[in-house]
Amino acid sequence: MSARPLVMRHPAVAAAPGLCYGRRDPGLAPGWEAAADALRPRLADRGSIIASPAPRCLLPARRLAAALAIPLRVDPRWQELDFGTWEGRPWAGIPRAESDPWAEDPEHRAPPQGETFAALRARVAEAWAEAEAAPAPLVLAHAGPIRALRMALAGLDFAAAFAWPAPHLTPLDPAA
Repeated sequence: MSARPLVMRHPAVAAAPGLCYGRRDPGLAPGWEAAADALRPRLADRGSIIASPAPRCLLPARRLAAALAIPLRVDPRWQELDFGTWEGRPWAGIPRAESDPWAEDPEHRAPPQGETFAALRARVAEAWAEAEAAPAPLVLAHAGPIRALRMALAGLDFAAAFAWPAPHLTPLDPAA
């Protein structure tokens, strides 16, 4: 069994294009079950799954853990960025007076009643330190936490981390 920890983004969601969602869960797109099932051979060496509590992560995590007969642990530190009052709104409908200052420095500025990317990065780094001790873990999370982890492990800046792809249902080695 490989001990190398992997991360994987949840399946595609059933959200309207341009919708701001982080903590809000828009539901999974049709066909996610078959896509998750197709991953089983690639994940046969996993010893555990750690998942964000968001249904878009937890549903496929439960399915994969049951199919692979491995333990599943839910860890809220792997949740997506909290966009505060912007959650569930179209990006185009968010007043520029609110979004422009955040867009200038999303690492250190938060959406109204939301969180900064620096806060997300700190909680993810803490969660990763624990995940590395688990048996061959697969962390099933979101693009934000995966990119934050990449920043921490590779020393990337914000722009470089967001240039790194985080495709749906693709196991990745965040240290590579």
